[in-house]
Amino acid sequence: MKAMAELGPGLGSPGSGPPGSVSLAVSSSLSAFSSLRRYGTELSIGELKQKLELVVGVAAPWMELELRAAGGELLARLEPDDALLGAFPVSDGCGLHVIDRSGGRMGQFEDVSQVPKYEMADSDYDKRTDSVRSFLRRRRWGRFDAEAERQREAEEERRRAEEAELTAAMSPGCRCVVSIPGQPRHRGTIAYVGLTDFKPGHWVGVRYDEPVGKHDGSTAK
Repeated sequence: MKAMAELGPGLGSPGSGPPGSVSLAVSSSLSAFSSLRRYGTELSIGELKQKLELVVGVAAPWMELELRAAGGELLARLEPDDALLGAFPVSDGCGLHVIDRSGGRMGQFEDVSQVPKYEMADSDYDKRTDSVRSFLRRRRWGRFDAEAERQREAEEERRRAEEAELTAAMSPGCRCVVSIPGQPRHRGTIAYVGLTDFKPGHWVGVRYDEPVGKHDGSTAK
């Protein structure tokens, strides 16, 4: 008969991971989030702290470590630094909570509004050769396509001239019929003809004979 060896602390169960390692839910006093990490039980607490620096953003000398059960109950404080992780009652699913004693506060590294933003001057960006603007300029795409830009400007000028010609024959007080595709025709009186400050182009404001308009003629700023 074969004997089955008893698994020691931190060795987990068969098939749970590499021998001598445990999967821990790492959390910290600086964040409301946690992450699963696997660590070898042969690590000293000092070595474990060094690995945790990149996970929680706390310098090792300022760390206090707590081993917690899956339900959050405190199992042990991981100290001193030369003790081995496997010497504590650690197993897969336990929580490893890092307490920052440097004075940091919850959410300090999550509020990106407090992070200084680098802003490049447009003139400096324009000089770069590895930017999207430079890419478009080399291929003469978008606004860097001079011929297409000239055509757009000519079309816009033609449209403005056509609108000006049409509205020149209209004046406030004139009667009119408004025909919109898919809607009944409505009679009304022209109340305004000209340019506006809310959109480009020539506009004609009409006061309908019937209460079917959208508003009173005013526009939102």
